[in-house]
Amino acid sequence: MKNQSVLLALVLSTGLIVTSCSKDDNDGETLAPLTGKWNITKVGTTISGEETLIDAPQNEAGCNKDYLDLNVDNTATKGDYDSTVSDCALGVNSGIYSRSHNNLTTVIDGVTKVQDIVNLTLTELKLKDANGVIELYVKN
Repeated sequence: MKNQSVLLALVLSTGLIVTSCSKDDNDGETLAPLTGKWNITKVGTTISGEETLIDAPQNEAGCNKDYLDLNVDNTATKGDYDSTVSDCALGVNSGIYSRSHNNLTTVIDGVTKVQDIVNLTLTELKLKDANGVIELYVKN
């Protein structure tokens, strides 16, 4: 019984030492993959410290959601469904993107956009620009 107690104490203390000694070189940076097709679902801003999000008005009723597709080779495609000319016509613009820590920079059709990555999980990407505009994407 005494040997089991000593063994348990040794295992627990080793776990604490390993956990406490790990060095995180990515302070504040999330390591979830950024690549993939992300559908925009909400947009909003922060007013008086409170985040307000609404359904993305750019999404055409009855159509697929507009999207941002980020590829492994750092190319980006932005898809926009529009029913002005014909029902749910897809317009596609291409460009590049880069990630530096928790910043996402896209250059699509010559327009550069820099946004903070507020949240990145396997299924959700939340971005915020310098003006406080928030975009919430869900992975397709």
